[in-house]
Amino acid sequence: MRHLPVRRWWYLMPIVFITYSLAYVDRANYGFAVAGGMADDLNITPAVSSLLGSLFFLGYFFCQVPGAIYAEKRSAKVLIFWCLIAWSALATLTGIIPNVNALIVIRFLLGVTEAAVMPAMLVYLSHWFTRAERSRANTFLIMGNPVTILWMSVLSGYLIEHTDWRWMFIIEGVPGLIWAVFWWFLVVDKPEQATWLNDDEKTAIRQSLAEEQRDLKPVKNYMSAFKTPQVLLLCLQYFCWSIGVYGFVLWLPSMLSKAGSLDIVSTGWLSSAPYLAAVIGMLLVSWGSDKYLNRRHFVWPPLCVAGLAFMGSWILGADHFWWSYALLIVAGFGLYAPYGPFFAIIPELLPSNVAGGAMALVNSCGALGGFLGAYGVGYLNGMTGSSSASYIAMGSALLVSAALILCVRPATEKAPRGEAVAAAASR
Repeated sequence: MRHLPVRRWWYLMPIVFITYSLAYVDRANYGFAVAGGMADDLNITPAVSSLLGSLFFLGYFFCQVPGAIYAEKRSAKVLIFWCLIAWSALATLTGIIPNVNALIVIRFLLGVTEAAVMPAMLVYLSHWFTRAERSRANTFLIMGNPVTILWMSVLSGYLIEHTDWRWMFIIEGVPGLIWAVFWWFLVVDKPEQATWLNDDEKTAIRQSLAEEQRDLKPVKNYMSAFKTPQVLLLCLQYFCWSIGVYGFVLWLPSMLSKAGSLDIVSTGWLSSAPYLAAVIGMLLVSWGSDKYLNRRHFVWPPLCVAGLAFMGSWILGADHFWWSYALLIVAGFGLYAPYGPFFAIIPELLPSNVAGGAMALVNSCGALGGFLGAYGVGYLNGMTGSSSASYIAMGSALLVSAALILCVRPATEKAPRGEAVAAAASR
């Protein structure tokens, strides 16, 4: 069995983890700004606040597929470098905007500049890691999401408490500008360009990835890939899943603050716990998925758990705050745990010439789900004065997404049992 260099993990994973972590800060700190005085200072109504929270995802929708195609055909390194600079500058500018109209423009542009990052990163990792490694590689990338919210929830609470929401945006936006320089000098697009790998290691990676492509049915172009029934199912599934994820991410601080009558620092600490559970879930589920070379059955159970946890929080209500909060921690675990195996599915359905574009299409549909989740949850919270209707909506969407993923069967599950076990054991 061909030996693949372990140093890929130690060199690349910290870089992609930090990069995607920085991309996630401005998706989550908006909720803290609203809870910490932005709404009052800029005279933002609940309806406008919901629109502002969701505008990011509308911008995020439009540039996914072009970004993935550029990363596959040209350079993920160059694309992500310029995106880093653009989104960090916009995030910092959020702290000095004079009115809500400027905020509307910035929130939309933030979505546009960050749109290409996720699919470009997934394309990038597919050039370095094999099928039996991909769930874990994806997890270390996407784990930047909950880890970022974990520390940002605490930091944002303290920053708003000791300064204000404007300084929070400025301070949390600057690190991305600095990191762009590190990214440029540390990263190369493909293994054959890496000076830290020897020729035998480069050959081993290239040949292993080439062998995997022989198992996949050729697809001549992106349009053919986009019309594949299983890709369309994944689009719908991820749309439903993202309703729950981004309704939760964006509005958790406000929901906790209102339900528990908490100050902003306490809200920050309590908001962090679901993301600690998410990190644990992501590591466990991705390890199991790669070990058994199974994707679906490591995706749908956590999503069911998250959906049922939201329903339980609705049943308990604000009168049982701490029990309801415990279920939100469980929901955080279930929402994030399946990301690694989920994004390993498409490269096991489609060849590399179209897989990046298909991943971007799925992620675009997730952006629409994020728009609906962010706007819908904020709207429901504002209209009803409580989180009950939001919990029902997010829980229902997650249960639907869990059912849909069972209809998608990637190539690893079609392999004979002995072959799959042998491939897993050879890692």
